[in-house]
Amino acid sequence: MLKQYKLKDYNFRLVLWLIAISGVGILLVGSAQHSLQSRQVMGVAMGLAVMLILSLMDFSWILNFYWIIYFGNIIMLLAVRLFGSSAGGATRWIDLGFIRFQPTELSKILLIMFFAKYFMEHEDDLNTFRTLVQSLILLAVPLVLILIQPDLKNTITVVILFCILLYIGGLSYKIIGGALLITIPLAVIFLTIVVQPDQKLLKDYQRDRIMSWLYPENEEYADDIAQQENSKIAIGSGQLTGKGLDNNEVSSANKGNFVSQIQTDFIFAVAGEELGFIGCCCIVGLLLLIIFECVFVGRRAKDLSGKLICCGVGSVIGLQSFINICVATGLMPNTGTPLPFVSYGLTSIVSLYIGMGLVLNVGLQKSKTYIGGQIS
Repeated sequence: MLKQYKLKDYNFRLVLWLIAISGVGILLVGSAQHSLQSRQVMGVAMGLAVMLILSLMDFSWILNFYWIIYFGNIIMLLAVRLFGSSAGGATRWIDLGFIRFQPTELSKILLIMFFAKYFMEHEDDLNTFRTLVQSLILLAVPLVLILIQPDLKNTITVVILFCILLYIGGLSYKIIGGALLITIPLAVIFLTIVVQPDQKLLKDYQRDRIMSWLYPENEEYADDIAQQENSKIAIGSGQLTGKGLDNNEVSSANKGNFVSQIQTDFIFAVAGEELGFIGCCCIVGLLLLIIFECVFVGRRAKDLSGKLICCGVGSVIGLQSFINICVATGLMPNTGTPLPFVSYGLTSIVSLYIGMGLVLNVGLQKSKTYIGGQIS
């Protein structure tokens, strides 16, 4: 389970990027809502501790329990359905008394771990009809439990993540082409239906968010688009260098409460206003460095499961960063997605650090080489 590693093989560069982006997150959360800053610090400390422990544990040994990981994930998501607490019309949290835990955030990491092992076990027959159907069934169970919370954004995120893992696992280009020929027309049909006022595919608030994004000039959707419009104003007002952290300007979108959920879904608006264009570029740059490190480590992984873990964790960070920043800048319909390592949210931070601990351990595992007919 635990191995001895050489200190020079530890990826301190990745750790540095993680500490830097988390430090920026602590400052921004404190500026957005000072009372939450200490909890953010606690979340980062917990995440770093878990990451350190996991980075020293053999990821291959952990993946031996992949079926336990899968069914544990299902039980966790079922607990949300049966005992979860609600907020904003959705049941996505489990209240543990001292903390509210959002299982879907951890579920994404657990699914990466499960499918990393599962696809490696089926590396030779991945492109067979039987394996693909089994994979889709295994995905469908947790996916439905996430969808009925309801949590459409994470449902879409998990589907995209699954497709990325399949592709990296060795999915045939013929199957990919066939899937695109089916999904693209279906996506067009879906969008055509959801813009209709009497559609039943989406809930009213979900449709309104899409419609307000498509038709921002329509007064009917003024309330839905106001948050994103204020977010764009806040980001633009920071100009090149920003107004400074925790400033007291009356016109501040942060201090003036012009943007709700500014400590989570719209933390990038705080960054734009207080750190300016340069600060936003630094945040994006740090996130890209973390993603690139995940990919580089994955390319040197000793086996397919390690490669899938690294690319899967990097994909989660990339997808969530892309969605969060696009929403804050008005390039996508409003949907609540945290900015990795920056937004407030203990579950999100600790879950991502769990993923990063696995990535670090993959980097510590030397690729197998053959010397004199023996594996070294």
